[in-house]
Amino acid sequence: MKILICGLPGSGKTTLARPLAKLLGAIHFNADDIRGQYDDWDFSDEGRERQAWRMRHLADGAVAAGKPVVTDFIAPIEKFRQIYNPDFLVWMDTIEKGRFDDTNALFEPPGKVDYHVEGWFNDTDEQLFKVVKRYMERM
Repeated sequence: MKILICGLPGSGKTTLARPLAKLLGAIHFNADDIRGQYDDWDFSDEGRERQAWRMRHLADGAVAAGKPVVTDFIAPIEKFRQIYNPDFLVWMDTIEKGRFDDTNALFEPPGKVDYHVEGWFNDTDEQLFKVVKRYMERM
């Protein structure tokens, strides 16, 4: 099972992804960590697409090895979300603008969402419970 947590930079993706992965016994892939490992900070259309394929390849490998995966990355347009091909998509709709104008201009709200975090939260445990509940309903 591949879970994608997407949203603008600073929307709380990693804040939710880390405890969710721990709770599910899943592998956590963070897009910034992966970009750092590959030393690839190219945010052109080609660089963003390469990152989507990279995240999919890593997640698919972990799933093939029998592990669930929680991935957090912006995935700003539907094309990149489709490349990643999540089994379960969480949209962090918690802020109106992120810290990067180019990403703000590019970001498209996802069409199909399995769980929608609407608005900023200070209760990570409560949000986590809601996401896990919806995830378990889909299992």
